[in-house]
Amino acid sequence: MRSQLCIFDLERGAAEVLLDHDGHIEAPNWHPDGYLIVNGRGRLFSVPLDAPELQPIDTGFAVQCNNDHGISPDGQRLVISDRSRTEGSCIYTLPVGGGEPERVTDAIPSYWHGWSPDGTMLAYVGRRDERFVLLTCPVSGGAETVVTDGFDHVDGPDYTPDGEWIWFNGEREGAVDLWRIRPDGTDLQRMTEDMLVNWFPHPSPDGAHVLYLAYPEATVGHPHGLDVSLRLMPAGGGAARELIHLHGGQGTINVPCWSPDSRRFAFMRFVP
Repeated sequence: MRSQLCIFDLERGAAEVLLDHDGHIEAPNWHPDGYLIVNGRGRLFSVPLDAPELQPIDTGFAVQCNNDHGISPDGQRLVISDRSRTEGSCIYTLPVGGGEPERVTDAIPSYWHGWSPDGTMLAYVGRRDERFVLLTCPVSGGAETVVTDGFDHVDGPDYTPDGEWIWFNGEREGAVDLWRIRPDGTDLQRMTEDMLVNWFPHPSPDGAHVLYLAYPEATVGHPHGLDVSLRLMPAGGGAARELIHLHGGQGTINVPCWSPDSRRFAFMRFVP
């Protein structure tokens, strides 16, 4: 399988391949200093925009990282989800240039997805009492808060740039839609209602749009290797438009992937 790390330009309405890799890499983040971060085979890599190649990031003992990783709002730290020392995924932070991870979550499994814009809180999902729920906790660790557990399954929580909302995908009675909720667990709102299976919403840094991945009707879970689409909707809700159709799914846009100026975003597509 080949993995194509791509950049979509909203103004041009087109995508370009930044890096064509003979192997499996996933889930790009966009650092404001002009490089992307991806994972592959349990490790993290940086990919400079001006000279694209995989450059290993030292994550210390954490060598079983999954595709739930990201960058702090000030660009100084990384957050990873790793199971090198635990039976399930655990959340850690470390310096952006690499270093020894510091544990954040006590309970496992925990899968990171969002960092509050003020830098103080993490949003993530975890299996608690046999069901996946939306959680938050301080970046420094400590007690976790259940934001919502009224779903069969939740995933992909990501903060809006003003910190007023957390977007996520939630499953009820077999339908997977996008939702948003206040960080204190109030004012739950359904933001999509169609036959598609909608995952991984990412509000743009300028607060104008929400990017997400749409699976075909009746897809179960968030598998890899399907024909999917990336769609864009207004941040306040409303009709979405398809930006691109591609072969992907799991690993395409699991984590925040917007450029800081909101003009572009990074994504993965895969060539069988």
